[in-house]
Amino acid sequence: MKKKKKKLKTISFLLLLLTFLSLAFYSYNKVNTKLEIKSANNIQLYDYKNELFFQGNGSTSWTNLNNISQHLINATISTEDKNFYKHFGFDIPRIFKSLWINILSKKTKQGASTITQQYTKNLFLDFDKTWERKYKEMWLTINMELHYSKEEILEGYLNTINYGHGMYGIENAANFYFNKKAKDLTLAESAMLAGIPKSPANYSPLINSEIAKNRQRNILNGMLKNKFITKEELNNALNEKINLIGKKKENSITTAMYYQNAVLNELENINSIPKSFLDTGGLKIYTNYNYDAQKKLEESIKNNLKNNENIQTAGIMMDPNNGNILALIGGRDYQKSEYNRAIFSKRQVGSTMKPLLYYSALENGFTASTAFTSEETTFTFSNNKTYSPKNANDIYGHIPISLAAAISYSDNIYAVKTHMFLGEENLVNFSKRLGIKSKLDIVPSLPLGTNELTMLELIRAYATFANQGYKVKPHFINKITDMEDNTLYTYKEEKELILNPSLTYILSELLTTTYDKTFINYNYPTILNIAPKLSRKYSIKSGTTATDSWTIGYTPNLVTSIWCGYDDNKDIKINEYNYTKNIWADTMESFLKNTNDKWYKIPSNVVGAVVDPISGAPATKNTKNKKILYYLKGTEPTGNEMAFDEIDNNN
Repeated sequence: MKKKKKKLKTISFLLLLLTFLSLAFYSYNKVNTKLEIKSANNIQLYDYKNELFFQGNGSTSWTNLNNISQHLINATISTEDKNFYKHFGFDIPRIFKSLWINILSKKTKQGASTITQQYTKNLFLDFDKTWERKYKEMWLTINMELHYSKEEILEGYLNTINYGHGMYGIENAANFYFNKKAKDLTLAESAMLAGIPKSPANYSPLINSEIAKNRQRNILNGMLKNKFITKEELNNALNEKINLIGKKKENSITTAMYYQNAVLNELENINSIPKSFLDTGGLKIYTNYNYDAQKKLEESIKNNLKNNENIQTAGIMMDPNNGNILALIGGRDYQKSEYNRAIFSKRQVGSTMKPLLYYSALENGFTASTAFTSEETTFTFSNNKTYSPKNANDIYGHIPISLAAAISYSDNIYAVKTHMFLGEENLVNFSKRLGIKSKLDIVPSLPLGTNELTMLELIRAYATFANQGYKVKPHFINKITDMEDNTLYTYKEEKELILNPSLTYILSELLTTTYDKTFINYNYPTILNIAPKLSRKYSIKSGTTATDSWTIGYTPNLVTSIWCGYDDNKDIKINEYNYTKNIWADTMESFLKNTNDKWYKIPSNVVGAVVDPISGAPATKNTKNKKILYYLKGTEPTGNEMAFDEIDNNN
């Protein structure tokens, strides 16, 4: 009890300090310039065709308070801020009450933000929970209360809040849910809508009608308690049959909320652009968003994960030639989780790390036929430590296998032998060269993807292979202007040749072995099961760990990465590892349908040779399966080569 009293005294002191500071701010803001809040929160996003695909709270979507149903206004005030017309921006008694309840329960059960405070949060481009941010919010809240009437503040709030499914502002929400204008909303409809902003993912009637109905009932009871309605009106509203529509324009933001989130995240890192809408007067942002790509990606995810509601996913589609990100999904459902796994999450990448190792090996004299023995192996390194990797399902050939076969089967023993042969620092240094910034451990298991990377880092590395050696920067934004079309920012393309185009060609050909039935032998190619879906040539690599599943691959003009897993790092079940492969295949096939089947031109210093794909030795008339593999001129196999580890053993 003493501890609770001490906490209460501390909180009381802080609140008194807050009150004092508020009064000081009041005096300062009284003579300060009036903020143009109505035009400030205006952001427009344009796609790669320069067509508008999202508009924030600009003048065309702004609805005057007298064109909004009084039922909706009353329901909002009753629910969010019943003392709205009595306080100066901060409801001090409510703050005390909520703090006391939270202390007693040891949980954050109640909040105390007023409508004015909530409105100020919508005037920022970023959502950082820093003291600087809170300071600015306090400043804005007081400034707003001083320079605007309660009606103007309420109008702004109702035009900016999120009603779920990408619907910002009451006019958009009324049209989306009920095909009505905001002024025509009934009491029942208003109570339903007023309940959504607290948690759009939970209270949308299109997501869970029962929970939404209970929320509506609570809103109506609150309105009765706060004397906005009578008991008879409450009962009539509860019994009213609501006709939900739930339709929107085809290209509405719902299909691109994660992309929008990524755009705003990139925007925060452009130093020439102010962080507050108040300082910009609104922005026009020209992006690389491709609605068709986004739609294909979302459809593929939805179709392949429809029987599993719990597993999470992320995906990116990018043009490897310039780094333009065409589509991005950061999770299953933005309304349920706004966390953007495609740009923020770091996960183990599994065997998708191996192509980085193998390109470096090609630079260091390896060829498609270079062989190591596939067998159980224990590696001994510094301080007599040992490492014993295993192949998937403990399958080993117990024979020398080519680099081509090692890629096809994703042989872990071959990868670690290559890694140790080149030196453990080699892969770390090469990864940095490709633009990977995450810390990589100098360990034998690195090529097996035991370190964690972001999807953006991984797709950037693969883009360098896909564009024949150029380092490009993944980006969402091409240009930013103000509302008068004055250019504030233009993306400057960063393109540097860092790899050998002849070797990237050889690697791209090697990455087609992952679904090539020619390699069926003691093992099977890792993604042979999706081969029937593929109508054209792709370079593809899958990667798995206990908790993560990846598929990433490319054509000359498109690279796509897909991840599936659980946010709590729960192990993936065996049948769940195929999700990324099928999502990847369906996305690429549907998006590239009716486009030219383009592949790389063979470099002048590269030649093809017919070989036994498993051993890498030149094919003879007795060779059962034959495959054309590619080599730098003069490095074709002669048949006299030995497996590298056999050479070591003979020494």
